[in-house]
Amino acid sequence: MSNPSSSSNGDAAESDAARSYRAVLDCLGASGVPVLIGGGYAYSCYTGIARVTNDLDLFIRRSDYEQLKRVLRAAGYRAEMTYPHWLAKVHLGGSAVVDIIFGAGNGLAEVDDEWFQHAVGAEVLGLPAAVAPVEETIASKAFVMERERYDGGDVAHLVRYQAATMDWQRLLRRFDPHWRVLLAHLTLFGFIYPAERDSVPAWLMDTLTDRLQRETHTPAPDTRLCAGTLLSREQFLDDIRHRGQLDARLAPHGRMSAAEIAIWTDAIGASKPKA
Repeated sequence: MSNPSSSSNGDAAESDAARSYRAVLDCLGASGVPVLIGGGYAYSCYTGIARVTNDLDLFIRRSDYEQLKRVLRAAGYRAEMTYPHWLAKVHLGGSAVVDIIFGAGNGLAEVDDEWFQHAVGAEVLGLPAAVAPVEETIASKAFVMERERYDGGDVAHLVRYQAATMDWQRLLRRFDPHWRVLLAHLTLFGFIYPAERDSVPAWLMDTLTDRLQRETHTPAPDTRLCAGTLLSREQFLDDIRHRGQLDARLAPHGRMSAAEIAIWTDAIGASKPKA
C-alpha cells in the first residue's frame, strides 16, 4: 500500500478556490457519494512536489454520476457532462473548476471498484480524503503525450517516490494489452534516474523485454492500425484521415464511438494554452 503524505498543495489551501473545493468535498463527504482525489493534489501527496493547480480532480464510478449530480445540485452547484465518455465539470466561479472523472480521454481507462479498494488515505485541503491509487494514476497519466502536455515526468516521479510500496503486478495488468507504453516509461525511468533504476523490479523488466523480444520476431499484423491516437488526440489525425490508418480508439480495438471521438477532436483548440 502506498503511504502518501498530507498535502495542502502549497499556498492553494488559503486561496478562494481552495475554500470552494473544500466546500464541495464537505458536501460530497456528508452525502456518502464515493469520490477519490486525483490530479495535482494527489500528485503532491505521493511525491511531495507542490503544484499550483486551478482545478480539483475527483474520480468517480460512472454509475455514481447521477447521484453526485443530484447532491451537488441540491447544494447549489451544477455539474455538466462535458465529454460523455470520461469527464464532467463543475464551475465554482472565477477560475475554480472541479473535474468529475470516470474514465480517460482515450477511452481506455475506466474508474472501477478496484480504484476504491486500493485508495489510500491522506489529508487534502485540511480534510481527510481518499486518494486515487498510484498504480491507476500512473496507468492514466502514461497515455498523455500531447504536444502541449506530456505526463511522462509525472510518471517518473510517481515511480521514484512510490516504487517500494507499489503493486507492480496490478500495474502491469492495468496496461495490458498496451504493455509497450509501460515499457517505454520504465525504460525512460532508468535513463532519468540511472542510480535508482533497480527501483523497478527486475522481473517486470524481464517480462516486458521478453515480450518485446518475442514480438520482434513475430510477423507484423496485417491490420493498418494507428495506436498513436491513444497517446494524442491530435498528432495522429493525419494518419487516420489521409493515410488509411484505423483509429485504435474505435471498436473492436478501442472503447470509443465515432461520435465521442468527434466531440473530443472538436475540443482540441479549446484545450490549448493561449499565447
